[in-house]
Amino acid sequence: MMEQFTLSVNGQRRPLGQVSPQTNLLGWLRSQGLTGSKEGCAEGECGACAVLVACPELGAGGERQTRWEALNSCLTPVLALAGREIMTAEGLGTPEQLHPVQREMATRGGSQCGYCTPGFVVSMAAEYYRPDRSGGEHGVPNGFDLHALSGNLCRCTGYRPIQDAAYALERPAPGDPLAQRCTLPTAPAAEHQFSLPEGAFYQPPELRPALEFLAAHPAAKVVAGNTDWGVEVNIRHARTPVTLSIGEVQELKELRWHPERVEIGAGLTLSQIERGLGGRVPLLAQLFPQFASRLIRNAATLGGNLGTASPIGDSPPALLALNAALKLVSVRGEREVPLRDYFTGYRQTARQPDELIRSVVIPLPLATHTAFHKIAKRRFDDISSVAVAFALDIDGGVVRRARIGLGGVAATPLRALKTEAALEGQPWTESTVQAAAAVLATEGTPLDDHRASARYRAAMLGQALLRFWEEQW
Repeated sequence: MMEQFTLSVNGQRRPLGQVSPQTNLLGWLRSQGLTGSKEGCAEGECGACAVLVACPELGAGGERQTRWEALNSCLTPVLALAGREIMTAEGLGTPEQLHPVQREMATRGGSQCGYCTPGFVVSMAAEYYRPDRSGGEHGVPNGFDLHALSGNLCRCTGYRPIQDAAYALERPAPGDPLAQRCTLPTAPAAEHQFSLPEGAFYQPPELRPALEFLAAHPAAKVVAGNTDWGVEVNIRHARTPVTLSIGEVQELKELRWHPERVEIGAGLTLSQIERGLGGRVPLLAQLFPQFASRLIRNAATLGGNLGTASPIGDSPPALLALNAALKLVSVRGEREVPLRDYFTGYRQTARQPDELIRSVVIPLPLATHTAFHKIAKRRFDDISSVAVAFALDIDGGVVRRARIGLGGVAATPLRALKTEAALEGQPWTESTVQAAAAVLATEGTPLDDHRASARYRAAMLGQALLRFWEEQW
């Protein structure tokens, strides 16, 4: 029965009660009288709804610890957090005893109307408790990374006083309870399944029961971070009779290095991948800061981004350039599909209804020269009009191998095969690049829409290669 499941909120266990699979954490919190978290955009773009979630983390010695991550509560199904711990802005401090983040925001004038303030406070607190934050990092004395606040929007205070508050924070004081919590392991997720008139919801902790459930319910909506489907539920009122939440499946959360490949679990969040890779895949290191906001990357997964098969998804161009493959798994077994063969049509893929994406496989060694270019109206936290990823092996002044991934210029992400052929075996010179850029401008079948015209998209393709040449000169 659902009544037996609880959620720890600000240190207090609360029963979930009778909620539908479509109920997000924000709506549930507000129904509990915790109204600090606000709904602004309902799409995960403003951060007014942010909360802290206790997430599993491995310490430097491999010990199980906890990391406070800021997430958009407007996108997260509350059922997916059954048994977990969360902290809202109300739980950080009180009017009589403010949390250091709250105190600095108040002292330095970081709040005006106050609507966005709880979200900023929560995201700032997540960075405040980041375990590896050290002085001098990111060019500031306290090591605070302002990108931790990306995805939090303020429309009246202005960002300077918020920045001042962030840069004034020191390390947590000895005995800080939330800092001490990070030294302890996160309780493992319990398997739970709910069947209500509004729909069925199943969240298994292991891969085998997930695959068996999907075999029995091939039309189930599969979610992990829910950053895409949550928008459909909130904005378009989409509903599904059966939801399979795979965000706790441990076999999907492995990152392994092998002599000939690196294998990235499809259920790892983008932030976990970024930390786990530590810059060792430079092309992905360029991609991550341009992929939505930190709030989104704390929940979104590669499996979800590839599963939606959007032609403007950020990860496919980079993974195509890396010549990646996908491991697809079902109760029938496992198979590997090159990513270039995975996309079969607009939001259509080679994945069968009973299959899950288990991992992304990137062959080694990596290309010697790489870059990711995202053309969008905003530099960060925006949907791309065009995305181009380059991975070239240049040796002795000659292009030995070229892989170029494109997004936003066709019904599917694709490889720029004609341009690759125009580069391979040619000297890496300006004349070669000029000729290849003219070819790149003809790749795909770009369309006119509200983001960009077809002519602009074609021009940006050619310019991307010229820019890459200038960067690599």
